[in-house]
Amino acid sequence: MIPLRLLPLLGFLFLLSCGTLKKSKNEKDVVFSAAAYPYIEKFHEGVRLKARGEVQAAIDKFNECLLIKQNDDAVYYALSQLYLLKGNTEKSAECILTASKLDTKNIWYTQELAYMFFEKGNFQDAVSNFEKLVAHEPRNVEWLYGYAESLVKVGKISDAIKTFDKTEDQVGIYPDLSIQKFNLYVQLKQVDKGILEIEKARKQYPSDPQLIATLVDYYFQTGKAEKAIAMLEELVVVSPENGRAHLALADIYRQKGKQKEGYAELKIAFSCKDLDIDTKMKILLSIYEGSKKIDSEVYELIDVLIAQYPTEAKSYSIKGDFMLRANNEKEAMLAYREALKYDKTQYPIWNQVLIMEYQQEKFEELYADSKECLEYYPTIATVYLLNGLSAIQLKKYDEAILSLETAKDLVVNDTELEAEIFMQLGVANFGIKNYTVGKLNYEKALKLDPKSSLIKNNYAYHLALAKLDLDRAFNLIEEVLSENSEMADFIDTKGLVLFQKGQFKEALFQMQKAFLLKPSDKTIVEHLGDCFSKTDNADKAVEYWIKAKELGSKNQVLDKKIDKKEFYEPIY
Repeated sequence: MIPLRLLPLLGFLFLLSCGTLKKSKNEKDVVFSAAAYPYIEKFHEGVRLKARGEVQAAIDKFNECLLIKQNDDAVYYALSQLYLLKGNTEKSAECILTASKLDTKNIWYTQELAYMFFEKGNFQDAVSNFEKLVAHEPRNVEWLYGYAESLVKVGKISDAIKTFDKTEDQVGIYPDLSIQKFNLYVQLKQVDKGILEIEKARKQYPSDPQLIATLVDYYFQTGKAEKAIAMLEELVVVSPENGRAHLALADIYRQKGKQKEGYAELKIAFSCKDLDIDTKMKILLSIYEGSKKIDSEVYELIDVLIAQYPTEAKSYSIKGDFMLRANNEKEAMLAYREALKYDKTQYPIWNQVLIMEYQQEKFEELYADSKECLEYYPTIATVYLLNGLSAIQLKKYDEAILSLETAKDLVVNDTELEAEIFMQLGVANFGIKNYTVGKLNYEKALKLDPKSSLIKNNYAYHLALAKLDLDRAFNLIEEVLSENSEMADFIDTKGLVLFQKGQFKEALFQMQKAFLLKPSDKTIVEHLGDCFSKTDNADKAVEYWIKAKELGSKNQVLDKKIDKKEFYEPIY
């Protein structure tokens, strides 16, 4: 857009031939009438105020001038400039129009009108005024350029090209000008002439990337792929920092099955500063979402991204996503943690970290990180749930209850989540031996999600541990096993219920079934040892207790069981 010109008022005053100051016939002495002095004084005071930047005061002073003399174009011109400084374009336009009507031959008023009409989108009037300017001074480059731009706006393309030719006669061949002429020739469907303009400019500017890029775009748009590729290959040579050109070439190579060349161009593009991080992220995301197998070169792109943006959370978060996709959970966690180091306000990153900690049973880390996450997201129910769940594992039951009660109040239209929260409230209350409240919460969970095998199993297991309502526990686990007969954890729960009911042989049978399905589960292994101890097979019991210890059992009396070769109630 051509800027509206602001000519210095003082410079303009020297050019005025208005009635404010009149020269004598011999042009040596200036003669004033006594009546003119108040006006002259106000006028010059307005000039001084404007020079000092006191815009509103200057406007007020010039308006006082108009109260004395209404037909002074210089005052209207000064007001036009001042109103423009205040951002009042409508008032500025009104004043310059008045000034031009009072002095129709003043070329500076014509200039102001030309640019004003252009900026207001009144292009036909802009053309008329630029036409006067160019007629007055045919070699003025700015006026020629403005005239050409105005002609384009009113659709006089051929006339615009001729005017640009005249501009070129003054400034010489210039890439931007040649590109404009090319685009105009394309509009006229005279592409050959447009290409000649580009080629003529390239003789003088053979390595100008804008000229080459113009041809690249044109050839792609018109389906001349081979010409476009040739020009694109030339463009990346003369403009190696042009990231978008490298991206385009990479896409072409990959479409042609040249994966190696494509990744090479992508790597260069990722190093270019004209491509922002979001563009590079979109490329990586498209690869992530569109590829079943991630090529090793993609990880090189991520390394380049991190090297270029070492303090951007996005760089590390995308690395985390790719590492997780590659089942490298350790590197994924490191990347996500690095992302949080630079930006703790991205919930998706927090969510990944918390879920991974839960899955990996890193409950101390989950407890600490969920608490920190709540500082940034104090209204997300799942974060409170994870905090409560980790607190349960760390035996911080009172804290768990507080978090879970808060989570319960934040749930909106999510029955399964609400049921999970009530189940964990049941676990926490069982942890502090508040069995009545614990059972109440379990029952609420079942009411919300009556088909949940996980809730039924969890409820039955904790009833068994507490030796409460064992018949209810047995019925619950039977319901679960009727639909999930081969789940080792569920079979283990049935075995525990039978064990607590004193039905040790039946319990042993169930524990052996669970062991066959999940022989490395420390809880199942220890329970199997317990059953052997109650069926008069102490040596076998010790064998499995030792194995449970090797697998990482946290039972505080396990060593005692091994040493004494007898069962003791577990303490965790």
